[in-house]
Amino acid sequence: MFDTLFADKAAGIAVGLLIPFIGNTAGAASVLFTGRKSSGFSQKLMLGFAAGVMLSAIIWSLLIPSMEMAEEQGTSRWVTPVIGFLAGMLFLLVIDTLTPHMHVSSDSVEGLPSRLSKSSMLILAIVIHHIPEGMAMGVVFAGAAAGDGAVTAASAIALSFGMALQNIPEGAVVSLPLKNMGHGRLRSFLYGTATGLVQPISAIAAMLLIGGLPSQIFPALLSFAAGAMMYVIVEEIIPESQNGRHSNIATIGLAAGFVLMMIMDSAL
Repeated sequence: MFDTLFADKAAGIAVGLLIPFIGNTAGAASVLFTGRKSSGFSQKLMLGFAAGVMLSAIIWSLLIPSMEMAEEQGTSRWVTPVIGFLAGMLFLLVIDTLTPHMHVSSDSVEGLPSRLSKSSMLILAIVIHHIPEGMAMGVVFAGAAAGDGAVTAASAIALSFGMALQNIPEGAVVSLPLKNMGHGRLRSFLYGTATGLVQPISAIAAMLLIGGLPSQIFPALLSFAAGAMMYVIVEEIIPESQNGRHSNIATIGLAAGFVLMMIMDSAL
């Protein structure tokens, strides 16, 4: 049934990119309906859930397909995926080092010195999260649109729904703190929604960059996206979710997100 979605490639890609954006918008909309500050409990739960979905997507939607594709192409099962994975980690390390940003539970600024406001640096932190996620979607949807069997339409849609699930807490994690900083509900919602645009933009940029490339490059591209996402999880999301109280709730959220994404990927 999912292959018919890609009968019109442009329509299939548009739907696939729209689903995660809807998830992000739904999460950002939570600021319109809550009358109190976001609790540490809910924040930890949301961060853990997002980390679990991303970690599961890395394994089931990116790394395992990367290794299987490399083996089918007659090359080493692990050499290309390992190189791509480490390159993705390095890519995000450079972005994280250069971009001034600040996390929700921290008052320290990371990246190059900047005079940006705290709100702007919080938004930039979420933007950094969305870049590798968009790259992963771009690679997977480009593979599905190629129609050569390297990546199936079902796996692309599974990743799209998985990104939508983890975008719901990420949209809330940026909009609720902005409201707590004194921004109005509507402005916080709009900022939270706008951060979600980074994902489809990154996906489209990735598809344009790899357009016309042979399928032999896809194992490296999939593992590159996996490495970039892993950096975000290990460097930022998990430490933030485990900092202070309610760390056990974050762990439960991670388990729930991981299992849910694993089931979705297997079922689709």
